[in-house]
Amino acid sequence: MRAILTYHSIDGSGSPISVDPETFAGHVAWLASAPVRVVGLDALLAAGDGEDLVALSFDDGFENFRTHAAPALLERGFPVTLFVVSDHTGRTNQWGGRSQPGIPALRLLDWDALGGLAEHGVTLGSHTRTHPWLARLTPEDLEEELAGSAERIARETGVRPRSLAYPFGEVDHAVSAAAATQYQLAVTTVHRALGTAEDRMRLPRLDMYYFRHPRALERWNTPGFRGRIGHRRQARRAGAVLEDVGGRRGVPPVRCSR
Repeated sequence: MRAILTYHSIDGSGSPISVDPETFAGHVAWLASAPVRVVGLDALLAAGDGEDLVALSFDDGFENFRTHAAPALLERGFPVTLFVVSDHTGRTNQWGGRSQPGIPALRLLDWDALGGLAEHGVTLGSHTRTHPWLARLTPEDLEEELAGSAERIARETGVRPRSLAYPFGEVDHAVSAAAATQYQLAVTTVHRALGTAEDRMRLPRLDMYYFRHPRALERWNTPGFRGRIGHRRQARRAGAVLEDVGGRRGVPPVRCSR
């Protein structure tokens, strides 16, 4: 089984974007001793389906990535991609200046910290300029969010990002086509492992929030593990349908800050 594992914040708040430090430490310890190998995104996509491989990704660029995640990952030589919201660096995850119910306001890394992490081997990807709902933008604003973020990251760090994470996982044909003009691959919030033939601009990921219970990740590739992924994917699809219906009825959808 091949999969992209995704985290957001490493903190003890219990929010939908959070995995507590103890659980994260357990995940890292298991990955270091398990038959599952940690590789970069490109190596993961180039590998065959018969291999047990994971790539690690973190969205948003929280300060706690530097304190709780990076030391453990870099010490073990684990490749990791950190998706950065370029116009929010050094600020918080209150996108558009608004808080979201159940989501803590947390500090984001500044450019000096991001540059230091990149020098030590962390790959920086784009999470757009301001973390908007991309499918709702005009073509001009969409291009600015995608190209503007890549250009800012390149200007600040000296390396142009090759990968993108769609804010809130929102992507349609126009968004993925625009993203393909700026990036070599893009990740979604679709909750599943990689299949045989994947669209490089719509890659699925496994959200580690759903594997924070004891030994949940350690059951890797068992029938129970695969069943857990399928059950959670169906639940998220049902929630998305309800959100869409609510939005069409004039009720604002509520989603987590992903």
